[in-house]
Amino acid sequence: MIDFTTIDYLKNGNSKQIQAYKTLTQHNILGDLVEFDPILVGTIPIAIDIESSDLDIICYWKNKTKFIEKLHAAFGNKNNYTIRETVIDNRESIIASFRIGPFEFEIFGQNIPTQQQNAHLHMLIEHEILQLKGENFRLEIVKLKQKGYKTEPAFAFLLGLNGDPYAELLKYKI
Repeated sequence: MIDFTTIDYLKNGNSKQIQAYKTLTQHNILGDLVEFDPILVGTIPIAIDIESSDLDIICYWKNKTKFIEKLHAAFGNKNNYTIRETVIDNRESIIASFRIGPFEFEIFGQNIPTQQQNAHLHMLIEHEILQLKGENFRLEIVKLKQKGYKTEPAFAFLLGLNGDPYAELLKYKI
């Protein structure tokens, strides 16, 4: 099983994963966020990304103001930097976006430990499903994503899950 709490696995991945590793390390992205227990999640870590996929990093903040200040200080000078506050799953959430080189970044923070956040849980479940179902299934997910499907709805479609794909995927038994 891959340890997704570090990015070491990216070094030996596909070309996009290797490029992501280089960008993340050269710009010390995770180092800048270390106090917020950052984890890279999403499609690039599990090799179901498409051309427009971004690098998603989840964070755990205990003090929202301190987290926002850190984002401004570390990334406020990056291309296309934006930050917003929203509510997701009845939780205050902070989302910062910016661009470095070939990658769009999205830094997502909630007052929930990163390993308990849905984005991390979804990725772990999706990774297990991909391991079980194999390369043809992975390619079908990528095709659906290229047609405009979001990741969890693509999995739900191929797995025949009904209802809210985000909630159903969390309940999926492998």
